[in-house]
Amino acid sequence: MQEIKEFLSSKKIAVVGSFRNEEKVAYKILRELKSKGYEVFPVNPTKDEVDGIRCYKYVSELPDGVEAIDIVTPPEITEKIVEEAFEKRIMKVWMQPGAESEKAIDFCKRNGMSVIYGTCIMVKK
Repeated sequence: MQEIKEFLSSKKIAVVGSFRNEEKVAYKILRELKSKGYEVFPVNPTKDEVDGIRCYKYVSELPDGVEAIDIVTPPEITEKIVEEAFEKRIMKVWMQPGAESEKAIDFCKRNGMSVIYGTCIMVKK
């Protein structure tokens, strides 16, 4: 629970995933976080903007100061995303159900990153 409280205390949160339409989980999470007052940063290599918000192609392009990252990608993509997050010094990671992998979780733990998995942010917000 402490890791969840710390994650949700972040003011700037990146959301990595598909934003093709409003039914996608990443899209719903982005909108919900924004409605709760968070500054949100969508990340997807195929989009330029989501709901009028600039969409970053890669985690490495995110501005400094992003404190946390919510990941809604296939596990093999998540493994790359957590490495990029670490390089950007984003130390709070939430892997949505279906996005997690043992390799990604182990990477986070080995590198001192706070990692949440096995539960959806939409349930905990």
